[in-house]
Amino acid sequence: MKITQKIEQATKEDRVWWSFEYFPPRTAQGLQNLLDRIERMRALGPEFIDITWNAGGRTSDLTSEMVKTCQSLIGIETCMHLTCTNMPKEKVDIALREAKQHGCRNILALRGDPPMGQDEWEAVEGGFVHGIDLVRHIRKNYGDYFDIAVAGFPQTMLLPPAERDLEMQYLKEKIDVGCNFIFTQMFYDVELFIDWVKAIRAAGITIPIVPGIAPIQTWNGFQRATSLAKTIIPQTFLDALEPHKNNDEKVREIGTKLVADMCRRIIKEDVGIRGLHFYTMNLEKGTKMLLEELEFVARVETIKPLPWRQSLTPNRRSENIRPIFWANRTKSYIARTENWDEYPNGRFGDSRSPAFGELDGYGVWIKQTKEEGLNIWGRPTTFGEIASLFARFCLSDLPALPWSDQRPSAETTVIGKQLAQINKLGFLTINSQPAVNGARSDDKIFGWGPVNGYVYQKAYMEFFVTPQLLEVLLPYIERDNNITYYAINKRGDLRTNNHSEGPNAVTWGVFPGKEIIQPTIVEAISFMAWKDEAFELGQQWSEFYDHDSPSRKLIADLMETCFLVNVVHNDFKDSEAIFRPFLKAGAEYMARNSTEKLNGMSLVNGAVNGINGVNGAH
Repeated sequence: MKITQKIEQATKEDRVWWSFEYFPPRTAQGLQNLLDRIERMRALGPEFIDITWNAGGRTSDLTSEMVKTCQSLIGIETCMHLTCTNMPKEKVDIALREAKQHGCRNILALRGDPPMGQDEWEAVEGGFVHGIDLVRHIRKNYGDYFDIAVAGFPQTMLLPPAERDLEMQYLKEKIDVGCNFIFTQMFYDVELFIDWVKAIRAAGITIPIVPGIAPIQTWNGFQRATSLAKTIIPQTFLDALEPHKNNDEKVREIGTKLVADMCRRIIKEDVGIRGLHFYTMNLEKGTKMLLEELEFVARVETIKPLPWRQSLTPNRRSENIRPIFWANRTKSYIARTENWDEYPNGRFGDSRSPAFGELDGYGVWIKQTKEEGLNIWGRPTTFGEIASLFARFCLSDLPALPWSDQRPSAETTVIGKQLAQINKLGFLTINSQPAVNGARSDDKIFGWGPVNGYVYQKAYMEFFVTPQLLEVLLPYIERDNNITYYAINKRGDLRTNNHSEGPNAVTWGVFPGKEIIQPTIVEAISFMAWKDEAFELGQQWSEFYDHDSPSRKLIADLMETCFLVNVVHNDFKDSEAIFRPFLKAGAEYMARNSTEKLNGMSLVNGAVNGINGVNGAH
């Protein structure tokens, strides 16, 4: 969506909005950490985010990758900077083409600063001389596809009248050739800003103005940033901050109140501004403190339109159904399904297509480095130790598993104790959801979709299990007519009691004035595509360990012999029903086998009392 459309919508709803700016880090690890931070800060409710472009496009690939990731995976509307500095026309065209491919609808067009080491700005051969030339080029080649923003400088009010009027004329010319809104340079003199806005309006410029707000993080950082940008600092700011310049915590506390007062004045003033753009400097706490001081965060109502994060790239915007198997690996799912034929009109592509289910070099990898993985998972040498890792993850005692990029979700913690018991019995769960019978759509754990609706879920579990334990489990599963399952090993041998060719909806919602929405499904074709990735992740985990080590052999052998199984309990009214077959099968398997034959499963004995307690409850 275009930013002007978002601003218009917020105006209709009479609400204040805010947005964040980030810059591409210099290292791969820094990029990953920033993307994680952007995902967290999404919960602070920004209307959109903005990604900067380094002078000369030195980080252009990173900018493009960040735009793609934020649009497709994080699902947040993104604006991309684009500068003329050291940018021949061909490079500009590549940047614009990729932005459109990624679903980006918003460009901040800038002339840019001189490259590092140069005092004067010079156009490159075949490049653009002024920002207005870049605006014209975008409009000529892309029509009205992009919203185009330009920069505004409140401090031009301090120039001699003739220079000030000339700057105003240049700005108006950019508007006249197709600019849609203005981002301002950061400022701290609110009176100067308000005077500038009034002068802008008096000059006949009516497009939205978005004030650039820089949280004050530390004294040295504040001094450096304002010095580089030649930003005027009101004496009141200096008087309040300088006595505490050696106390960063105090500077941030006072600075937050000063900047918040400035923001309140902007919004209160009768100049038609109801939005704020925060220059985060890739930091989290200062921006969050400022939003809390303004009492904005408490008013953020995060409405999830679907129970999973929507992608904003063009070919996926209308996606409203996903297989549940990739629930913990969104990035991999997006990459894996990118080329499935006829997506999304054919739901998940034509299974006859040669593109369906193909692995690419991007989709399958464990997020953790070898060092991080060993620190989290240690060096298990028995099946029991592996089962214990899975159980600890379900209890939120581990931050990740090879099959899960993040900690257990809030809904997983609801059934965390039951999952931990089942894992200790030898069912190594990698995905699950509890049964839900009509939770309100605004429920903090289960809610999604429009207001005044109700959401439902069938209980679901996906796990690795040895062939021996699977043989004990299946008779218990097949005694319950409400359970459907698929079991497959690495070779592709499939077993199932579900002979329906269609998908099984495991999540759905009922909302006023709408058809029933079914956003999460289980189906055989997608499960068979997912199984390659699931086993590959296990194999990659084994390769964290030395070639002849017991840990490597243990995990690799499990991946070669185990079955991957998914189970759906279709009676969503009975929240405990899905666990009963596992508890009974686990107890029977323990009774059949001695501790020695279980190759380290002695820890299962510790779960017996819990099993008996659960069985007794039913």
